[in-house]
Amino acid sequence: MRTHARVAVIGGGVVGCSVLYHLTRTGWSDVVLVERAELTSGSTWHAAGGMHTLNSDPNVARLQTYTIQLYEELERISGQSCGIHLNGGLMLAGTPERMDYLRHAHAKGRYLGMKTELISAAEARRRFPLMDERHFVGALYDEVEGHVDPYGVTHAYAKAARMAGAEIVLRNRVTGLLARPEGGWEVVTEQGSIVAEHVVNAGGLWAREVGRMVGLELPVLAMEHQYLITDDMPELAGRPELLHVIDFEGEIYLRQEGQGVLLGTYEKAAKPWSPDTTPWDFATELLPEDIERIAPSLEVGFRHFPAIERAGIRKIVNGPFTFAPDGNPLVGPVRGLRNFWCACGVMAGFSQGGGVGLALANWMTQGDPGFDVWAMDVARYGQWVTPAYTQAKVRENYSRRFSISFPNEELPAARPLRTTAAYDRLRERNAVFGASYGLEHALWFAPDGEQPVEEPTFKRSNAFAAVAGECRAVREAVGLLEISNFAKYEVTGDGAVAWLARVMAGRIPAPGRMALTPMLDPAGRLIGDFTLARRADRFLVLGSGIAEEYHLRWWESQLPASGVGLRSLSAELTGFALAGPRSRELLAGLTRADLSTAAFPFLSFAPMTIGMVPALVGRVSYTGDLGYEIWVAPDWLRTLHDTLVEAGKPLGLRHFGARALNSLRLEKGFGSWAREFRPIYTASEAGLDGFVAWKRGGFIGAEAAAAARSPERRRVTLVIDDAGVDCMGDEPIWHGGEVVGWITSGGWAHWVQRSLAQGYVPTALAAAQDLEVEILGERRPARVSPRPLFDPDGRRMRD
Repeated sequence: MRTHARVAVIGGGVVGCSVLYHLTRTGWSDVVLVERAELTSGSTWHAAGGMHTLNSDPNVARLQTYTIQLYEELERISGQSCGIHLNGGLMLAGTPERMDYLRHAHAKGRYLGMKTELISAAEARRRFPLMDERHFVGALYDEVEGHVDPYGVTHAYAKAARMAGAEIVLRNRVTGLLARPEGGWEVVTEQGSIVAEHVVNAGGLWAREVGRMVGLELPVLAMEHQYLITDDMPELAGRPELLHVIDFEGEIYLRQEGQGVLLGTYEKAAKPWSPDTTPWDFATELLPEDIERIAPSLEVGFRHFPAIERAGIRKIVNGPFTFAPDGNPLVGPVRGLRNFWCACGVMAGFSQGGGVGLALANWMTQGDPGFDVWAMDVARYGQWVTPAYTQAKVRENYSRRFSISFPNEELPAARPLRTTAAYDRLRERNAVFGASYGLEHALWFAPDGEQPVEEPTFKRSNAFAAVAGECRAVREAVGLLEISNFAKYEVTGDGAVAWLARVMAGRIPAPGRMALTPMLDPAGRLIGDFTLARRADRFLVLGSGIAEEYHLRWWESQLPASGVGLRSLSAELTGFALAGPRSRELLAGLTRADLSTAAFPFLSFAPMTIGMVPALVGRVSYTGDLGYEIWVAPDWLRTLHDTLVEAGKPLGLRHFGARALNSLRLEKGFGSWAREFRPIYTASEAGLDGFVAWKRGGFIGAEAAAAARSPERRRVTLVIDDAGVDCMGDEPIWHGGEVVGWITSGGWAHWVQRSLAQGYVPTALAAAQDLEVEILGERRPARVSPRPLFDPDGRRMRD
């Protein structure tokens, strides 16, 4: 065994072997994988081996496509069969709502280049004769689905990596990880120590235990998962291999296995396995059969596929698989642990393992994953994620794996977790809450006497009328929105100005002022958009709440040895936004400060006393209207709320939530992080050129961004012919019979009374009036709006 290596990968399942292989493919051959037992000893060996390309996040879907396409190359390189069965698959819809879901998935697949097809129930039965079509309304066919041999795939990765110089050490458990003062890690194993520059936690079922070696509690939990294999079925004799099938209503998946059928289920009665610690001596073992737990799903499956009920059961497999709270992998560097990387929680290892290995290898060797991997980034979870939270959310996610995910749906498990001092005040006003980064925030306010519940739908929900009223109050009078779910940071020190000028692409404001700024990576792509507010050389930085860990990780990697202080203020600052033409009148009655435009113009920032409450106030609003953001310590928030509400009564003040904010920002053309602004876009593509300090330069990504100022695609606002349904995101944009772009977000704009969406199209079409957007299977006429539909000159924000 090597005593020194550039990378030590811990775990010999399909993901660990994929990471090892992809590292060697980049040229890093001084790498070693350490496995406590044999390759595939955890979850890999008993996996069903299914693979598919569709995913709710299109960027993950791209990596899944890569994984499937990789298998033939792996076979050629290694000479090891992967047991590839690329026989296609069906997703069956048993309800009209499920058919809408499949229409959305089909449309999304168009701009990803996927070859899917919507078919009738009768056509589905023709392609899959075991089904009873009476239980279904239609289906989605995907030619790139099937299954592989888990053993073959894992050993193909391992053999290809060995051929390129990697070492694999079996039957050698890692017992400790020690950070070395000069950098790197000492990987302590049963057979001795390895000094490694990088460590990758691909521990699978033991990922928690590996994380705990460095003081990290990863949000992963193993769940018992069962499938059965039938006896040989006469219906399969002499015919081509069956398609892979997902029956959502039955919560089951099935495929052919020999001359029988493999049928698995994600049942509602989800059961965690070994919830606190994973035994180190667990290896190629199965858990006791528990067919009674999956009996309800089997009963539905037998009705839907009668021939399977007639077949005998040859084998039942019950084994553990690990899940993260949202079902996506945990990938990337861990904040605060230099060169410690995660590649775990990969439940769909044979759909995602190749993409995970590719992204992580790129990240380690080039400093960037090469793809937008936000949906898999370990940084999407912060310290607020506890083991109890993980257990509740993983159980919920597992039991809903085949449930419809509606775009307006907020799931209840592990809530409320984080609340502010204003939570009860908003609940008293019938707020319908969502959770962002674990923090409860108001989505909209239901009318008095109605239950504060939103109906999940792909169309317009019962929130529509209430949100319209909230938007009207903001545009005509004044609205009040809690904004505590923003991320807040403080940057201080003699070097603060110079450091911010390096990490931020925008201008640095003068004292008493604010500035809006993008943040770029070295390749010139967007990794954040922020508001900077300055008091002397003390800066308040405001950004997306869900990206707090992501941004702290990046900034901490860029900090100098001295001269700059950086800390999160998210637990120390809470606040409200006031917006609307009467917001200045309301606030002016509560403070001695002069709020006139001459004294406190747009993008001003100053401490003020609001009523009895000490606050920091900035003149800025994401609604595009006159407005203010008011920040206070948490113990002042309730008093601030009550003070603003009482003073606002004669002015028509109304609470509003995130649904109204989305409507208001769309008609103003403002983009949003994780939708319009993501690491796959440059500042010029996103329309943020005007916020970049081109003349100053010297910021990270400056040269790459300057070279990309004539982009081939641009962000636009589209006005779509109203059909009673609005864009959700990821719909394809058509022109001349071809898909030319995609939607990033959309909705009904209540003030201008239009269905609006933002998206990316080729620059040549950035003013097109003859586009179409495919919404739930129907292509609707759309045209680019060159200017914001609301207040295009920005007078209301500035006057």
